Amino acid sequence: MPVVEELIRTEANKTISFGNYELDQKTKLSDFESEGDLYKVKTFRDITRLEKNGSLLYESTPGTSVMDFRVTEREVSFYVEGFTDSQITLELESESEYKVLIDDLHAGNMKTKLGGKLTINVPLGDGDTSKIQIVKL
Repeated sequence: MPVVEELIRTEANKTISFGNYELDQKTKLSDFESEGDLYKVKTFRDITRLEKNGSLLYESTPGTSVMDFRVTEREVSFYVEGFTDSQITLELESESEYKVLIDDLHAGNMKTKLGGKLTINVPLGDGDTSKIQIVKL
């Protein structure tokens, strides 16, 4: 899976792809419009962060590339690529329970607190890709 050279883009299936973990210096792009929402991305080797309408949506340390990122009322799904294991934080609905699937394997259920943040660790090697699904229970 290639990195996202343009930092963020809308795919033909109306998902978004973003992030370039191969960059040595922090690079930002603001006011990217997709489906009526404004996105801001900050990405490089150490971190990838995506905001939607001014609120955190996704953050990984170290940086990652994300493909086919889709958020619905009940699910968040995407493919993630990186050069090493990554910690990914998503801002979801507060005080809710979610089932976490990594590469179609159940990685456990997690509850968000008042802030709505859910953090998962994803095992990645140099250029490995994992499929992530977070399903609201």
